[in-house]
Amino acid sequence: MSLWEVHAIKYADRNARVRGDSFIFDDNHDAPHPMDYFMWLLRRGSEVILVDTGYDDAEAALRQRPIRMNPAAALAPLGLTPDDITQVIVTHLHYDHAGGLHLFPNAALHLQTAEMAYATGPCMCHDTLRAPFTADHVCTAIKRLYAGKVIFHDGEAQVADGVTVHCIGGHSRGLQAVRVRTQAGWLVLASDAAHFYENLWARKPFPIVVDLQNMLDGFDTLQHLASAPGLIVPGHDPLVRQYFPKGAADHIFRLDHGPTTPVQTKV
Repeated sequence: MSLWEVHAIKYADRNARVRGDSFIFDDNHDAPHPMDYFMWLLRRGSEVILVDTGYDDAEAALRQRPIRMNPAAALAPLGLTPDDITQVIVTHLHYDHAGGLHLFPNAALHLQTAEMAYATGPCMCHDTLRAPFTADHVCTAIKRLYAGKVIFHDGEAQVADGVTVHCIGGHSRGLQAVRVRTQAGWLVLASDAAHFYENLWARKPFPIVVDLQNMLDGFDTLQHLASAPGLIVPGHDPLVRQYFPKGAADHIFRLDHGPTTPVQTKV
């Protein structure tokens, strides 16, 4: 049975946030609540799969949300260049997950059919739903489609032996989580199906949502998919850096051996 390495790569953070930005129902809505930005790298021998791409300096300037490092350069401590990436699982097309698609020109994209339909359909007539997307990123995905380099999935699908994707929805119509077979068991990269541990364990929805029921049901799905509660990795929580050890550099964290201290599920 082949097992995967899983690396969380932090490329940005944003500290000027409050709890009201992270939870729909929260009495302490104006308390500070920082956010980290990650992409993830799966490796098994010579096989490499990137999960999401982050966003670049141009997008950072456009949204006034600076990044710590360019996502392409962030891979260097793992001995990889952008040209080495031939497969990218795009959990969804929001700017902070698909804003670097152009940085990896050799990559085929794994995307839920529902996500492409959502990002190019009538829901984008609404400013609120359109806000987390950037047209150029969606166009990059479409160009990759016309180059024959998009693999669409509907619901649950296998990307490689020991790597599956699962459509969750909620935050974005075709948001997918990634399940990976590791030394510690089945690990689940929740991406934005759970931005923070508290979204998941306290069942507090994130405010950017297209389908609230799907988001809430998705929390149960994440628990079902993972071998243990501590193997659910939220998409933006700074606590990931406390629970998991550092990897090849200060901005990289090794996930596949499991957390070094028990993840607190009571919040």
